[in-house]
Amino acid sequence: MSDFDCRKVRNICILAHVDHGKTTLADHLIAGYSGGLLHPKQAGRLRFMDYLDEEQRRAITMKSSSIALKYNDYSINLIDSPGHMDFCCEVSTAARLSDGALILVDAVEGVHIQTHAVLRQAWIEKLTPCLVLNKVDRLITELKLSPEEAYNRLQRIVHEVNGIVSGYKSEKYLSDVDSILAASAGEMGVENQEFVDDDEEDTFQPQKGNVAFVCALDGWGFCISKFADFYASKLGASAAALQKALWGPHYYNPKTKMIVGKKGISNLSKARTMFVQFVLEPLWNVYRAALESDGEKELLEKVMKSFNLSIPSRELQNKDPKVVLQAIMSRWLPLSDTILSMVVKRMPGPITAQSFRISRLLPKREVVDNGDNSDVLVEAEQIRKSVEACDSGPEAPCVAFVSKMFAVPLKMLPQRGPNGEVVNNFMEEGGAGESDECFLAFARVFSGVLYSGQRIFVLTALYDPLRGESMQKHVQEAELESLYLMMGQGLKPVASVKAGNVVAIRGLGQYILKSATLSSTRNCWPLSSMVFQVAPTLRVAIEPSDPADMGALIRGLRLLNRADPFVEVTVSARGEQVLAAAGEVHLERCINDLKERFARVSLEVSPPLVSYKETIEGEGSNPLENLKVLTASSDYIEKTTPNGRCVIRVHVMKLPPMLTKLLDESADLLGEIIEGKPGQRNQILGTQRGKCTVEGDDPIETLKKYIVNAVESEIKTGSKEIDKERIEKYRSLWHQFLHRIWALGPRQVGPNILLVPNSKGSKINGSVLIRGSPNVSERLGFVDVGRMKNRDEDIPDQSLYVEVENLESSVVSGFQLATAAGPLCDEPMWGLAFLVEAYIVPLGVHSDESESSTQQLDQYGIFSGQVMAAVKDACRAAVLQKKPWLVEAMYFCELNTPTEYLGPMYAVLSRRRARVLKEEMQEGSPLFSVHAYVPVAESFGFADELRRWTSGASSALLVLSHWEALSEDPFFVPKTEEEIEEFGDGSNVLPNTARKLIDAVRRRKGLPVEEKVVQHATKQRTLARKV
Repeated sequence: MSDFDCRKVRNICILAHVDHGKTTLADHLIAGYSGGLLHPKQAGRLRFMDYLDEEQRRAITMKSSSIALKYNDYSINLIDSPGHMDFCCEVSTAARLSDGALILVDAVEGVHIQTHAVLRQAWIEKLTPCLVLNKVDRLITELKLSPEEAYNRLQRIVHEVNGIVSGYKSEKYLSDVDSILAASAGEMGVENQEFVDDDEEDTFQPQKGNVAFVCALDGWGFCISKFADFYASKLGASAAALQKALWGPHYYNPKTKMIVGKKGISNLSKARTMFVQFVLEPLWNVYRAALESDGEKELLEKVMKSFNLSIPSRELQNKDPKVVLQAIMSRWLPLSDTILSMVVKRMPGPITAQSFRISRLLPKREVVDNGDNSDVLVEAEQIRKSVEACDSGPEAPCVAFVSKMFAVPLKMLPQRGPNGEVVNNFMEEGGAGESDECFLAFARVFSGVLYSGQRIFVLTALYDPLRGESMQKHVQEAELESLYLMMGQGLKPVASVKAGNVVAIRGLGQYILKSATLSSTRNCWPLSSMVFQVAPTLRVAIEPSDPADMGALIRGLRLLNRADPFVEVTVSARGEQVLAAAGEVHLERCINDLKERFARVSLEVSPPLVSYKETIEGEGSNPLENLKVLTASSDYIEKTTPNGRCVIRVHVMKLPPMLTKLLDESADLLGEIIEGKPGQRNQILGTQRGKCTVEGDDPIETLKKYIVNAVESEIKTGSKEIDKERIEKYRSLWHQFLHRIWALGPRQVGPNILLVPNSKGSKINGSVLIRGSPNVSERLGFVDVGRMKNRDEDIPDQSLYVEVENLESSVVSGFQLATAAGPLCDEPMWGLAFLVEAYIVPLGVHSDESESSTQQLDQYGIFSGQVMAAVKDACRAAVLQKKPWLVEAMYFCELNTPTEYLGPMYAVLSRRRARVLKEEMQEGSPLFSVHAYVPVAESFGFADELRRWTSGASSALLVLSHWEALSEDPFFVPKTEEEIEEFGDGSNVLPNTARKLIDAVRRRKGLPVEEKVVQHATKQRTLARKV
């Protein structure tokens, strides 16, 4: 394929909120330019890309799928994606393989929560977006707006979407959903007062041709250029000038035949903008003429004559006015021509797109060249340049990215090859007998040429070409069996695929689990990992109804794990097979796939396994009290090892919420920094979830800056509550805190901190303190490396010094065990800082005879294990002493409901312990929009109950928002007179919500639960026994 041909390729995806019309739009594009795959009369009703039974039943898209279209010598690979939040991982896979994105927004419903998510995904992947405002006809038929009101509504949506994108550009947007929504609502309030001229930096500007106004169901749509070309000859103006004037505060003066602004109009209140006068009013007139019984039918004939529309008489004579209207509109303003011409003009081809996407796909890595790897680095740089140039020459290195694996039944594969030869599809390597499914790789070729039978290297995301032999487990060599051009559900075999195209590859099923990079050489860096908007939070335990089917279930789970890019399959500590999904709809689809496709056995599914975390109640009003842990106060828990040689003292404090959230969100980045993998550091920052950072920044410096900002925010807040003369002490304590971070936990990267003890603290009977070292502070750049290494001057005995050194890891391990399983219900701890002082008593001080120490070794076990267990028990006891609280995950819930169903909707929310944030009437519609936080534990069956109580009139969308402490003491006992009067005495107080949740988790895990067992509850026990 030559450069000229490659420039005539477009790879686009359709992104939008659920039910905003993505698949309907795709239907019309397929009907127009797929070569007869879909009849135009079925477009919008067949939903061609939703070929799964579950998709047709639910009327939502559940997976991303591709189809190849031909438009005026252009080859367009169209990828349809889901809009439901449960399947947002499919949006990530579609965005990685595309160069441009069609962002759909419902003209009635406006911007929703998933619109924010897809805009952010397009921004991360550096896609060129175009905006499509769909369902414009509803403004006429349902809301019955005037053209002026409709223009204001459309303009507000364009401004709101531009506001979201400009927030990403300036890198000041917030990651949590409710903050984004609150900010956008604030912007809308300002824009309602007065719309200013579009800034040149606005991404979406109708006058630039990257905004389309469409009705996908009826098959019509237009860009402003369509009307500019039509009116150019009539008004005697150039089409370019008219295109600029047809959007914004521009008016046409019929007397002077001039286009003027607001200042040139004498009566501004009655003036109509050119977009209203020349675009919307003709549309409104056509709709009125067609749909109203007393409409001007002559107007329809005038439109047909003016534009030379050839419409069959049987359609014009149809008794249904909607059929007549659709016949005229779809020929006057054909939707497929409008969208695809916008795609061709406004979206880049692969050569242009990869030149500015290269920083996202293959970011530059700063590697110190010591001479040994010079050849590898030279070849890796040549590959990067080939990807940047989209080199499709025969000598170019071949690089492709597999964004997901998807399963198709073997019977669906083409029976003939690209040259017409018969193919035996049932000769499948690597376990074909296990299933009738074949796994294909959904891939994009970024450089070179892929062809059938080619030997190629499969690289995982952790592969480092500079580390040679140690990377063998991250690279495999595979042979490509077949290549297919995807046509929705159908597959068309091809012999080879050149750079810039999307392809399905057979033969990689046993080499790739989720995603991977394909390369013709080992000396290639893997392409950056994809960013997912949410994590799989809904977990259930699965077992077969018949224990004999356990083998089939495990095989089925293995296939499901490969087929679904977002599902997680694990084995719990109790040996259960645990399936993690993004939400209820996603989970239901996974269970159906297991039952009907992959395992084909009857299954038993447990109630959802909800994750919790454990923390402590915040300290009192004086912030300095919270930092007493740093000054080694007397408020501690003390434990001693069984042999008496080690005394453990543990202090605990609660971390600021901002710092806790930052540590949790930065887990991937912290893992790379702390473990010190040089090959991965430079690419992790770009994929860090929920953060937007400047390209080229050092990830360590960036994270350090975020941590300092979080601490400074806490200092600023706390300074308001303490005396001015003590503010400096407060600030110095926090900076001392940052210099003493020994470890993070659990799993070395969690939101809990272990602090280095103060060496000036008191000693116990000549004992020696295990000081530790601020390893994390050193890695993050708060402390110079090696600054605190000179520690042996206080320890005269060298053997004791060696013992103290060796026991440091035991202290850290005990901290990791404690933070991984808290005292309430063995759930991980959240946002706590521990100061562990471990004092070792020398052997001579503790025991006069060395024989006794030998006996103790045999009696109590290895000393390092004793220290580990003592640290774990002391940390858990310290948490129990400080009023432990349960922390639960919260969903952000966006609800839309008619006014008459507000009461039942609030009843459902109150039963689910929801907290309503705001409610507002959607302008121009009878719907209320309500935002609320719903606990994840209470969300199961929420959507079904809401539909049942509101007769299907209300809809809800849930997205994981944050963790929030449940402000109830699980061990509450009434003590004061007021409490006893309200709750009764301690004997009959009902368990509060926190205690109920804790007991439920403890029962599930098999832990002891304090509860009264009632015997003979149904039989009255009296003195007179009458049987």
